[in-house]
Amino acid sequence: MLELKTRKTQKTVEAVTGLTILDHALKDDVDWGFSCTRGTCARCRCYVASGRDLLSVPSEEEEDRLEPEELEQGYRLACQCVVKQDGTISVTHKPYF
Repeated sequence: MLELKTRKTQKTVEAVTGLTILDHALKDDVDWGFSCTRGTCARCRCYVASGRDLLSVPSEEEEDRLEPEELEQGYRLACQCVVKQDGTISVTHKPYF
């Protein structure tokens, strides 16, 4: 189960392994801001409140774009963050702007 939250929307969807958080948002019509899908713009930045262990480790792009403190706190880039295992994941879109 994947809970996606934005300023305007909260939607619970079935998590599919191998898809990114952004893939899920787009597939399930959640208005999730993004520009590049390559991990460079950070418009898809999100906070993973629960289920971090069910996701891929931060990518090189995330390590380049996000501060180490952000990664430690649970911030990720939705376009880089891949669901690796079944379970409950809660993610909130938290763009910088």
